[in-house]
Amino acid sequence: MPTAAIKICGISTAASLEAAIRARAAHIGLVFFAKSPRAVSPVQAAQLSERAADRIGRVGLFVDANDALLGEAVGAAKLDALQLHGSETPERAAQLRARFGIPVWKALSVATADDVTRANAYAGAADLVLFDAKTPRGALPGGMGLSFDWGLVANWKGPLAWGLAGGLDPANVAEAIRLTGAPLVDTSSGVESAPGVKDNARIAAFCAAVRAV
Repeated sequence: MPTAAIKICGISTAASLEAAIRARAAHIGLVFFAKSPRAVSPVQAAQLSERAADRIGRVGLFVDANDALLGEAVGAAKLDALQLHGSETPERAAQLRARFGIPVWKALSVATADDVTRANAYAGAADLVLFDAKTPRGALPGGMGLSFDWGLVANWKGPLAWGLAGGLDPANVAEAIRLTGAPLVDTSSGVESAPGVKDNARIAAFCAAVRAV
C-alpha cells in the first residue's frame, strides 16, 4: 500500500510550518474561519505562504465563505487548493473550482453510511472529499478531536479522490490507515498541546507513524 499523504491543518506559526516541512508532510492547512482558534488573517497567511513557497502544499480551509474572502485569501496566500468545510453544495464547489482554477476539497461530516454516500454527488464538482467526524450542533465544524467509525469508509471506492480526518493523532493514525486504506490523512488537534497550539514533536511523531504503516 502506498504511503498516505499527510496534511497538517491549522498551521499558524513559522515554527509549526517548519516542523511540518521537516516531517515531510505533503500539505499544510491555513484556516480562514474567524471562530477557530487556528484562524489566520490574510496577512499572516501571506507570510506563512511566502515561507512555504514550493516546499509544501498550501490548502485554505473555509466555512461557507463568500467570494470576497475566498478571493482575498487565494491571492494573499497563493493557495494550492480550497478546502470547503461548511454546507457548500456540489454546485458551489464546481463554481469555485471554475472561478479560482485550483483544486477544491470538500469535507463531509460522517456519522452514518448515508453521510458517506453524499460524497458521490461531488463527482465532477470537487477534486477530493475529506471524510471527517460529525461535530455537535453549534460546535466548530472540525478540529475538535472527534473521530467516527472508520469502518464506514474502509477501502472506499468512490468517484473521486478522498482523505480521512477526525480525531487522528500519533497513536491511532497507523491503525486508521490500515483499516481504511486512506490515501491521505489530515490532522489538526491531534498534533496540538492546546487548542490552536501546535506541538512540533507531535507533528514529527504523526508523520513518522504514517510512514511506518
